[in-house]
Amino acid sequence: MQIGQTITQFIIEEQRRTSGSGDFTSLLNDILVACKNISSAVNKGALIGVLGSAGSENVQGETQKKLDVISNDMMLDANVWGGHLAAMASEEMEEVYPIPGKYPRGKYLLVFDPLDGSSNIDVNISVGTIFSILRCADGVTNPTEADFLQPGTRQVCAGYALYGPSTMMVMTTGHGVNAFTLDQNVGEFILTHQGMQIPADTSEFAINASNSRFWEAPVKRYVDECLAGKEGPRGKDFNMRWVASMVAEVHRILTRGGIFMYPRDNKDPSKAGKLRLMYEANPMSFIVEQAGGASSTGRERILDIQPEELHQRVPVILGSKNEVQRVVDYYQK
Repeated sequence: MQIGQTITQFIIEEQRRTSGSGDFTSLLNDILVACKNISSAVNKGALIGVLGSAGSENVQGETQKKLDVISNDMMLDANVWGGHLAAMASEEMEEVYPIPGKYPRGKYLLVFDPLDGSSNIDVNISVGTIFSILRCADGVTNPTEADFLQPGTRQVCAGYALYGPSTMMVMTTGHGVNAFTLDQNVGEFILTHQGMQIPADTSEFAINASNSRFWEAPVKRYVDECLAGKEGPRGKDFNMRWVASMVAEVHRILTRGGIFMYPRDNKDPSKAGKLRLMYEANPMSFIVEQAGGASSTGRERILDIQPEELHQRVPVILGSKNEVQRVVDYYQK
């Protein structure tokens, strides 16, 4: 690997190093095509009339933006025909999406959030696409929801595309984390950040403080200590950040450290958390751990969770290893 090589070169070299298959390389290329198309639509925004509400709700009961629907269709269209997938699942769709019979079926399963942070679209703040690749069990020709319910430790690859001032692709196949920046002039993702590592300590935390009255005691204790600054038990000042886009939050942590928290609270006791295990928590936890960070619900490691349903929600606390461990320690106490 070397700075400046294309993502296609990188994937092929990774394939050779790990004795991977050409199917996997081709699948990643199909995902890249989808992300380039989504990036183009996001960047054009109001120029092509894709901002605003779609007038519909997803399976979570959340209002869909036009770009949620468009991005979901782009991911499906780019990946349905290649013969590398057995099925797909999206945060925007209630059921598993089977590969139509007219196309060949492959040995992988694709799970994705087509446009994370879409509430930020209309105000031109960074959004992104999150994806996770799993293996389909041998002999399974018509995957069901049960075939997708694999713990995060079994992910083959996880990544996200960030649509910000520049479009970036960040991904891991279990051998570290690398980031690629889209060169718009040639239409290629170029390796720009190799072997990304999250500092173990930090002075930044990200949380939606408007929910503070609903937080559990360990989270409230941690945040109160950060807010106390130099005069408090931590003996140093902290900065708080909140973008309301998990892709943007995780990318900042990968770049300069920090801790991101969307913990369980009592605002709606019927929900175990806000973020989705399969579409957000698992792929981001895989990336963060591969970069030397940690990820937990506060009570258990996220990647060890056995999923119970496709749209399962979980609490998420991830980022700089020592800070995550501090929160976990507070839960244990």
